[in-house]
Amino acid sequence: MSDDRKRSTGSTASGGIGFCGLLTIAFIVLKLTHVINWSWFWVLSPLIFSVGLVVFILVFLILVLIIVGIIKGIMESL
Repeated sequence: MSDDRKRSTGSTASGGIGFCGLLTIAFIVLKLTHVINWSWFWVLSPLIFSVGLVVFILVFLILVLIIVGIIKGIMESL
């Protein structure tokens, strides 16, 4: 078996920095090299947006689980 085949059949892990991470790094580099004169809030906004989206999704899922639990409790008591 060739080396290429061995590598392609093994398990691979998806990962990396992602679009928002690259955008944040690009904005930081542009800010530190004085190409842009934005506040740090706007420079870090892709990162803030990503974290905010994850928090929103988690809160939404927790609320759905709570509502489903309440509905199941009501249905069992009938």
